[in-house]
Amino acid sequence: MSKHILVVSQYYYPENFRINDITTEWVKRGYKVTVITGIPNYPKGKFYKGYGFFKKRKEVFNGVKVIRLALIPRFNNPIFLALNYISFVIAGWFWARFTRIKADLVFNFEVSPMTQALPAIWYAKRRKIPSYIYVQDLWPENLQIVGGINNKFIIKRVNKMVDKIYKNAEKILVTSQSFKDSIVQRKVNQDKVIVWHQFAEDFYVPLTTSNDSKLSKLRIVFTGNIGEAQGLEILPKAALELKKKEFNNLVVFKIVGDGRNKNKLIDEIETIGVKDMFEFYNQVPAIEVPKILSESDVAFVSFKNNELFSKTIPAKLQSYMACGKPILAVALGETKRIVEESNSGLVSNPDDVLKLVDNIIHFISHKGNLSIMSKNSVEYYQRNFKKKTLLDEFDVIISER
Repeated sequence: MSKHILVVSQYYYPENFRINDITTEWVKRGYKVTVITGIPNYPKGKFYKGYGFFKKRKEVFNGVKVIRLALIPRFNNPIFLALNYISFVIAGWFWARFTRIKADLVFNFEVSPMTQALPAIWYAKRRKIPSYIYVQDLWPENLQIVGGINNKFIIKRVNKMVDKIYKNAEKILVTSQSFKDSIVQRKVNQDKVIVWHQFAEDFYVPLTTSNDSKLSKLRIVFTGNIGEAQGLEILPKAALELKKKEFNNLVVFKIVGDGRNKNKLIDEIETIGVKDMFEFYNQVPAIEVPKILSESDVAFVSFKNNELFSKTIPAKLQSYMACGKPILAVALGETKRIVEESNSGLVSNPDDVLKLVDNIIHFISHKGNLSIMSKNSVEYYQRNFKKKTLLDEFDVIISER
């Protein structure tokens, strides 16, 4: 009889997170999968059309049974964001206490907030089954750096919560070696922490288009959330420097996505007079991203200058590489290592506008190298992030108990 995996994730389809594909693949492998999640409202902060407190609280997605707990939408407001986090935990407590669902193991897909792991622990304890957590965001670091919360009283209690979550997890899966090192420093047994890289969905493949790759403008594309962590404010500064060097007619930045910082970024671009160098597009379904990437020359990934982000491998990096895109990165740590190790692009440090400008000019002047970087990119992905290999690893992890 196949195992029944109970997934707890505050975010799930139609919100665009990799857990959607992970659960779909588990169903294909014969697992029974149930997902406990919230009413979709990320990243815009409002409930998606067709969803609400009394609409589509239960549905089936690719063979996955989805149950949605009531929560307060984010509204992209700090107060409502806190209420969003709290409401999911409260609803999760009642669900964990009274649900009749019987699963063999619990899997928590942990992106911020880490509080969402609590219902998973409560349910696992009640049913006396193993609980696994897949850490995408380190807490309390993420809360301090991204959320701006540094109150000692709050951080002390968050640290206690994090220690409790790690203590009660059968295994802690992480996306990078740097994440493992950080968790082990919390006096967690290193054998309990497993590096399990992310993979990209099957539709992320190299595509060819009828567009002429020798067009006069270098097309640099960014896809995904436009938030504080991404540090996209470096792009207007780089654009201004390119304009001063009279390269403004040779490059265009295509920004595809939404997020709390989008309007702020647009305002900055207009203020400094580089609007003609940018094209903005609304968020699109993930399945449309490969086509957008194929119509661009270089894919951009960036993080703000912070030790936490240097430990992170952003999911979009795997997506870009699976599509065979040359990478333009503004990052340290894991992202920098991967781009340099794969010879798939160029990297500059956060806040180093002039080096970013130099890298862009290098791409403009050496377009012939793009095909080599593209090949290196997809080959590195196949060697390190291949879906079948990673799913096989997970099968082994849960069978070892």
